[in-house]
Amino acid sequence: VLMAVIFLLNSLIVFLQQEVALKALGTEGLFLFSSLDTDHDLYLSPEEFKLVAEKLTGISPPADFEEEVTHDRNGETLTLEAKMQPLQLDTMTKSKDGFLGVTHSSLSGLRSWQSPAVSSMSFSASQFRAFLPPKNKGEVGDTWWVIQSELNIFTGYLPNNRYHPPAPRGKEVLIHSLLSMFHPRPFIKSRFAPQGTVACIRAASDFYLDIVFRIHAEFQLNDVPDFPFWFTPGQFTGNIVLSRDSSHVRQFTLYVPNDRTLNVDMEWLYGATENSNMEVDIGYLPQMELRAAGPSTPSFIQDEEGNIIDSRGGGSDPVQFVFEDIHWTSEISREEAARRLEVTFYPFKKVSYLPFSEAFQQAQEESETVHLSPVLALLNQSFVSSWSLVKELEDMQQNPVESQRARLHLEKYNFPVEMMVALPNGTIVHHINANYFLDQTSMKPEEEAATFSFSGGFEDPSTATYINFLKEGLEKAKEHLAQ
Repeated sequence: VLMAVIFLLNSLIVFLQQEVALKALGTEGLFLFSSLDTDHDLYLSPEEFKLVAEKLTGISPPADFEEEVTHDRNGETLTLEAKMQPLQLDTMTKSKDGFLGVTHSSLSGLRSWQSPAVSSMSFSASQFRAFLPPKNKGEVGDTWWVIQSELNIFTGYLPNNRYHPPAPRGKEVLIHSLLSMFHPRPFIKSRFAPQGTVACIRAASDFYLDIVFRIHAEFQLNDVPDFPFWFTPGQFTGNIVLSRDSSHVRQFTLYVPNDRTLNVDMEWLYGATENSNMEVDIGYLPQMELRAAGPSTPSFIQDEEGNIIDSRGGGSDPVQFVFEDIHWTSEISREEAARRLEVTFYPFKKVSYLPFSEAFQQAQEESETVHLSPVLALLNQSFVSSWSLVKELEDMQQNPVESQRARLHLEKYNFPVEMMVALPNGTIVHHINANYFLDQTSMKPEEEAATFSFSGGFEDPSTATYINFLKEGLEKAKEHLAQ
C-alpha cells in the first residue's frame, strides 16, 4: 500500500510539473523541450543541451570512441539460418498499371533479389553481448538504445543518393553482420526516423535474460550504373535468450513482421543527384527471418581425462548436449515488451491507437474527433487516434456497419499517406497528404534557415506544421458541428 501511495504521489508531482511546463513554454515549446529531455526528468542536463550548444556555436565535438565488441574464439558458437520469400510485386501500387513509366533498371535490384545473400552463418556467442543491457537497465521492462538514433530536429535526414553503407563500429558491427545475411548492402541507420535499435528485457532469471529488440534499418538494392533503390521494411523485430555474461545463447530470432497486408516501403531515384525525382511505393514481403539452428555450443570440450574433443564430430558422431530448463523469476508478456519498444521509438504512442472501427465507436461515446495519423500526446484530450491501410479500408466497404466510414476516408485518400481528422460519424473535416506535409517541413542539413529557429519559440517546422494541422482540424470540426 505504501509503495502504491508513493507511486501515486510521484505521478501527481510529474503531472503538475508537466502542467507548469506547458503553461510556461506553450505546446510547441514543451514539445521541443521534451525531444531534448531524453531521460524525461523535466530538466536539461549539459549532455542533453549539447545539441543546442553545437547548433549555436557551429562546433561539433569529435565522435565518441566506441569500444569494438570482441568475441571469444574459444567460446561457444551459434549458427543462424536465413530464410526469405521475395517481395510480391503484384502488391505494389505501380503493378496496377503494369509498372507504366517505371524503367527496367530501376527495379533490377528488386527483381533479382530472390533469396538471402548468405543462407547460414556461424557467430561467436560472445558477439551477442551487444544486446546486453547497460548497468543502469537491469529490471524487467527496462528499454535502452542498442544503436542510438542520430536524427533530430537539427540534423534533418540522411542523403538518398548513396550506394554503400558506412563502415559499422562497436555494436553496429553485429547488427550489420546479421542484416548482411539478407543482402550485402544493409544501412543499419535509416535515412528517416525512426532510426536505430532498441531492446527491452522481457524476462529474467538468475543466469539468463530474454531480450526483445526492434531494429529500423534499410537496404540499398541497386548499384552503379543504376540509380539508388531503397528497400525499407516496416521494422525488424525478434528476441534473444542469452546468459548474463553472453557466454551462451539459448535462442535467437530476427524477422520482418508479416501480419499486415503491406510491410515494406520502397523509394527509387530517377537521377544522379540528391534533388533528382523520386518514386515511392509500398508492397508485401511474405518472409524475411533469421533463426538459430539451436543453442550455442562449445567447439571443443574436454573428456574426463582432459583430452580435447571436437564437439562437432570430426569423423565420429557429434557430441549431444543437454541444456537445463530456464525458470524465469520475473517476466512481462511479449506484447507488453513490444509496446515498450514502440513507445521508446515513438513517444506519442503513449496515446492509445485503436483499430478503425473501435476508434469511431469510442469517439461516439466520448464525442471526440478521430485523428488518423500520429497525434501528439499534448493534444490527446481532443482526439481518438487510429490508423489503417488502404487495403483494410477497401475490405471494410463490404461491411454494412463500416462501409460508409471507409468510403468517406477512401474518397479523401491520396497516395502514399493521408492524414485526416474526422467526426465520429466518419465525416472528414480536415486532411493533408504526407508528401505535401514533407515538402512544407523538410529539414535538409544544408538548409540552415529552415532547420531551427529561436525566434519562433523553440519549434521545428514539422512540429509547428503538424500542430497547426490539428488545431485547424479542431476548429473545422467545431464549425461543422455548429451547423
